[in-house]
Amino acid sequence: MEENKIKSFVEADKFLFNADLEVRPLINGINLNQRKPEKDYFLSLIRSIIYQQLSGKSAKAIFDRFILLFSNKEKLTPKNIMKLDFELMRSVGLSKSKVNYIKNIAKAFNDGIIDYENLETYSDKDVMEQLISIKGIGPWTAQMFLMFTLGRSDIFPVGDLGVQKGFKIFFNLKNLPSKNTMLLRSEIWRPYRSIMAMYFWKVADGYFKQ
Repeated sequence: MEENKIKSFVEADKFLFNADLEVRPLINGINLNQRKPEKDYFLSLIRSIIYQQLSGKSAKAIFDRFILLFSNKEKLTPKNIMKLDFELMRSVGLSKSKVNYIKNIAKAFNDGIIDYENLETYSDKDVMEQLISIKGIGPWTAQMFLMFTLGRSDIFPVGDLGVQKGFKIFFNLKNLPSKNTMLLRSEIWRPYRSIMAMYFWKVADGYFKQ
């Protein structure tokens, strides 16, 4: 059965505004830009691996150079990445571990470990299990995939430092909140916890003034 998808930020904001009086200033004070879910699941996961633990600018430069490896050659497909020379991939700025992770993803898609054709119909839990079975993909990457590639509405990445910081700032906490504290507080936001996570990222980035 297909999980909740983000159909409209307006609809989500209306629900959150009515469900939780405390977050009304946040909803009124920040505009979120809705983007269409990505359709190329393979490329999306590769991008996530490249962007891990790097600044946006550095990651984009490496990602762009990686894409250029295929500009005058064969298409960027799992099979072609499996054949791609390891050192050539390293030459665009990828670490050894990231090259291995990307090749692991390519093999998983090529071998059918990832049910590419039907993934959109899987539950959040089942998508997480499929993705995390690939070495190099952890819970955070799987959650980002659910939120931004599949457009799922009820993902709340309590392990994300940006979400933690935004939560701390907005609720005027002395320390970063525990995961359990965040999960308990988030229950009222179901089924739009993905939207709240996006708001907390904005808070952490300084887009909200109390």
